[in-house]
Amino acid sequence: MNAFWSYFWPAFGLGAIFGILAGSLAFRVRIVREPDRPHEPTLIARPRRKRYFLLAGGVVGSLVASALWHGPAGAADRLSAKIEQDARLTLVNYEAPEGMTARIHHGPLTRQLMLSGPGNDFQRGEAVRLLDQIPGVSEASWTRTAGIPLIIEGMVASLLGFLSGLLVAYLVELRRRYNSQWNW
Repeated sequence: MNAFWSYFWPAFGLGAIFGILAGSLAFRVRIVREPDRPHEPTLIARPRRKRYFLLAGGVVGSLVASALWHGPAGAADRLSAKIEQDARLTLVNYEAPEGMTARIHHGPLTRQLMLSGPGNDFQRGEAVRLLDQIPGVSEASWTRTAGIPLIIEGMVASLLGFLSGLLVAYLVELRRRYNSQWNW
């Protein structure tokens, strides 16, 4: 299980969906053909206030969907359980001293592993090096450090998805406007 595919990709996809929906509504322009000039289409844009409202609603929807993915949908719990399981398995496979444990930093939940237990300097350094390579772990350390909360990382991925969806909606609208000039 990779953090990108299991946690960030769905958040990115949710943001892209909201970006496409908000962009297709906000960038939509009515194309009107006047009877006396049928070959020259006239574009009538939405008012700016309505456009900004639609885009802001898309951003809020994207962030709410990302927060729901993180919490009630259980993506954060699945990711942290899988990372802790992989860390325990790594410690067992490399015969770490009895009592050495690795836990995900909670409060707020981050992708950092906090190590604790007995061990000499070599074992501690190797444990950090080995556990730092587990997919989904941003950092492994013996001290409590503050990192970026996982929900914030998910929301950033969702906003990037929103922007990419907005770009897709804008390009589709440009193509629609360009094709409207042809009256066959």
